[in-house]
Amino acid sequence: MLSYIGKRMLQLIPVLLGMTFLVFMIIRAIPGNPAQMILGQQATKEAVEALTVKLGLDNPWYIQYFKYLGDLFKGDLGESMRTRAPVSDEIWPYLAATFELALFAIVIAVIIGINAGIISAWFQNSWFDYTAMILALVGVSMPIFWLGLMGQWVFAVENPWLPTGGREEVRDPISAITNLYVLDTIIQGRFDQLWQVFRHLILPGLALATIPMAIIARMTRSSMLEVMRSDYIRTARAKGQKMFWVVYKHALKNAIIPVLTIIGLQMGMLLGGAILTETIFAWPGVGRYIYDAIGYRDYPVIQSSILIVALFFVMINLFVDLLYSLIDPRIKYD
Repeated sequence: MLSYIGKRMLQLIPVLLGMTFLVFMIIRAIPGNPAQMILGQQATKEAVEALTVKLGLDNPWYIQYFKYLGDLFKGDLGESMRTRAPVSDEIWPYLAATFELALFAIVIAVIIGINAGIISAWFQNSWFDYTAMILALVGVSMPIFWLGLMGQWVFAVENPWLPTGGREEVRDPISAITNLYVLDTIIQGRFDQLWQVFRHLILPGLALATIPMAIIARMTRSSMLEVMRSDYIRTARAKGQKMFWVVYKHALKNAIIPVLTIIGLQMGMLLGGAILTETIFAWPGVGRYIYDAIGYRDYPVIQSSILIVALFFVMINLFVDLLYSLIDPRIKYD
């Protein structure tokens, strides 16, 4: 197991290096001078040229890349061109906000999606099966921005039950410790604020969970149908075991491997792909952080943010791979 983990970690190095190079080249292909974007359109040509030299943008691309790479190996993520603050100091609150939202969404997606898939397979061709699969198809097809706007209209405008956006109440701000507001309110014993945090999470969390929920439900149903036709399932039922335990104890354990793969991929995608949800609900996450940085051509912020998201993505998939051997002892990583 340890040798496998070590081998996988070594494989991450060329993947992440390749990713840094691709991102470096792509963002420099975006039209616009960062110095001009920072100073504004009214800035003089001399001021723009002076800032360009100060930021090192007058150097050839390969010198800029190897300087960025050298700083990266020292643990330096760079400095924002716009705010002049270290990216490592700026990014954590945004990353924590996205992680909290993505975790909330994936928990909803897993709980509802897996159980919907199991029940659909259990009662194949029933009204529940048809309804759940139609809803799953609609969930996959429905644009997140439309669903988010409809959710705001129904549950925040027409029926003011939930807030339209943000992470906290403006009149009662949360004292950030870890910037994970659910954890921070529990640490401080502010359970009134904890309820407010959950209220702010519900609408963006449900909007973000829709597509993963639908995908997980369809994959669970497909995997469960295959397993439930196996001989050992028929044997367990012939022995008189209750159908609930046959399904959830025996069938699910053997059907969960492909579902875990999907969950890992969806969690990684939620971390990097929540920008629409964060924009609609004014959620101060890493997606909006990168979006604003692109507007200002803030190269260090874009490069380092995407690198961190990519690192989370590959680490989540490594964790899922390791879970396989815990669930199915036949899978070995020696």
